Amino acid sequence: MTKPTPAASRAFRFDLPAQETTPAGSISVAPPGVAPAPAPIVSMLPNGIPPLAPPDDTLLKIQQDIGDCRRCRLCEQRSKIVFGSGNESAALVFVGEGPGADEDAQGLPFVGRAGQLLTQMIDGTASKEGIPVRRTDVYICNVVKCRPPENRTPQPDEMEICGQFLFRQLLAIRPKAICALGSTAAKALLSTKDGVTRLRGHWHKWRDIPVMVTYHPSYLLRPYNQNAKREAWEDLKKVMHFVYD
Repeated sequence: MTKPTPAASRAFRFDLPAQETTPAGSISVAPPGVAPAPAPIVSMLPNGIPPLAPPDDTLLKIQQDIGDCRRCRLCEQRSKIVFGSGNESAALVFVGEGPGADEDAQGLPFVGRAGQLLTQMIDGTASKEGIPVRRTDVYICNVVKCRPPENRTPQPDEMEICGQFLFRQLLAIRPKAICALGSTAAKALLSTKDGVTRLRGHWHKWRDIPVMVTYHPSYLLRPYNQNAKREAWEDLKKVMHFVYD
């Protein structure tokens, strides 16, 4: 098994009070009397977004804090906020880009064609590998919680605003591993300019949580991406065995 390696940095400054990130990606508490490093992101956050994860955070608290969110332009055309779904104590979390039309209508992540393929990937891979896991056993969410118009890629400020809630979701769940689906999720978690082709197949880290990057299911639906399908299945096998063996 390949040992997870830390990402060089993150897209967002998700700093906890009196803490710093060590080179190994773990979190250490600052010595008494030593002020924590400044967190520039705090001054950039609109009113209503908690800049830090509150004590004893839960997914319910996070969803309540989001409320009827009007913090960025994505609220203007959305039908429903898509928070996330699945096992709230999951050992594995999948992070996608953002809701599509079906997700926007139902308020649930990955329920359209890409979602159906993701379900097949999770259930099929687990079954073939003899791992007693199904989609309902994992947790699935997105970087942004509202559908971008015409399914465009989320803008950096939209990712930053919604990223605070994604950050809290991941810390509340504390999964054994995260699977980043596509380049937007990879950029949000790893602060990288590399594409999925370069990142996939290797372990990275978001804070102290191992991250595997693979292709977004919507990319795999395109008929000319047969090699990517095979690679995505290999990535998922690696994730499944790392988490559940």
